[in-house]
Amino acid sequence: MNTTPTSRRTFLRGTVAGAAGLATLPTWAAPIGANEDVRVAVIGFKARGAGHIASLLKIKGVRLVALCDVDSAVLDKHVAELAKKNIKVKAYKDYRECCADPEIDAITIATPNHTHTLIALTGIANGKHVYVEKPVSHNIMEGRKLIEASLVAAKKGLVVQHGMQRRSDLGWAAAMEYVKSGKLGKVTLSRGINYKARKSIGKIAAPLSPDANGQFQPGTVTDATGKPLTGTIDYKLWSGPRGILPVQRTQFHYDWHWQWAYGNGDIGNQGPHQLDVARWALGNPDMLPKRVMSFGGRWGYDDDGETANNQMAFYEFAEGAPLLFDNRGLPMKDMNWTKGYEPVFRINGKVAGPRIGNVIHCEGGFIAESKAYDNDGKAIEKFDNFQDGPDHMKNFIESVRAGKIIKDVLNVAHGHHAAALAHMANVSYRLGKKISNEEIKERLSGNKAAQETFDHFVQNLVDNKIDVKAELASCGPMLEFDPVTEKFIGEFADEANKLATDTYVSEFELPKIS
Repeated sequence: MNTTPTSRRTFLRGTVAGAAGLATLPTWAAPIGANEDVRVAVIGFKARGAGHIASLLKIKGVRLVALCDVDSAVLDKHVAELAKKNIKVKAYKDYRECCADPEIDAITIATPNHTHTLIALTGIANGKHVYVEKPVSHNIMEGRKLIEASLVAAKKGLVVQHGMQRRSDLGWAAAMEYVKSGKLGKVTLSRGINYKARKSIGKIAAPLSPDANGQFQPGTVTDATGKPLTGTIDYKLWSGPRGILPVQRTQFHYDWHWQWAYGNGDIGNQGPHQLDVARWALGNPDMLPKRVMSFGGRWGYDDDGETANNQMAFYEFAEGAPLLFDNRGLPMKDMNWTKGYEPVFRINGKVAGPRIGNVIHCEGGFIAESKAYDNDGKAIEKFDNFQDGPDHMKNFIESVRAGKIIKDVLNVAHGHHAAALAHMANVSYRLGKKISNEEIKERLSGNKAAQETFDHFVQNLVDNKIDVKAELASCGPMLEFDPVTEKFIGEFADEANKLATDTYVSEFELPKIS
């Protein structure tokens, strides 16, 4: 790869210190020859990023050259594991230094949600190809900035791709072609389902603040196994744009998903996968919906989580069928977590829908994951190769070599739309007020399927011994949205638009790409 004669030390100092002000891509960004290795760095690998490492190591012509993580224990462990395989990588704690390394061609990002766009933009600003996990953004504004930056990057031959593997799945591609064929008639409703039991994250007596060195007292913050994290996490870097806030959870990793400063609830965690497929079934609308309403609550326990564990969202586009997303975090009944069972929604009262997946309702039947059915519930078509897109990372590498996205379904714009659908729903939910179930059902009166789903939603609460008369759902307003400006309009616009963005501390502002 071509590089400028700038010295390594000068390059790092200039790029890292001025990351927020970067406006143009480095001149050393250049196409990768067919016979050259694609040099990749993985940023964040406590969970999903470990899968990135495994996938990259299987792709011919890829050389894993760097790892970056703010947790030194996680970083050291993976560096050592690779060394045993005779793979030597550079180890970075600071994503800015990693992105500035001219010996890296591409980065993959699997950090917590609140740093996805920040790191992606920093990578683009440093001339890197970028693969960013879902959700690609933490708020609607970030997603729009990422799209704008990706368009600039594309002119320089840089690829920006999302991490929603179903877009590379041959089974879903076949199902979508079946929908387009019209064999089942027009689409009447596109449904996303996520029934994934989520236990309480517990409640601490008081928020935990780090010491002057950004560390926590022994035993106060743990990982998922209960092991103390004292001395291993650079909390300032982990917090990034949010600044150093007190920690309101005992399990540091993962449970941030359920706190607004860092996560987006399960609708923004698992949800983007199903929201993306649901939008795909509607023909990939070029613009976001014009209306959204969401309701839900955090039922069954009192803990430090802030997001809803059971939540529904209903979307109306400018034209075509509506979209419904249904999220359940409680078990099937009796608050019984031992069997790990979640509820099951029966389509037309007959066919069991997927616990995590999609249903595409049409005039003459429906598609539920890998099969098409008529309206009587008889299977009439099966789609093979439902494997959750095992070649998704390979497709990214092939796009990197080509210097352009090789398939439109890999475009990060799809990632923005899927994430923004989750963000829109959360904005409505967070503006909500507690109202009766009868009032909620009345608001859904225009859609029979939505009303039926709500009845099942309430029954799941009853089955878990929730007093639905006393513990009311918080129902957000039906928000009006301008798909062109990607801003909320109408009665609740000011409050909604404030929730559609975040605040950023000066050292971690979003880079400007032009």
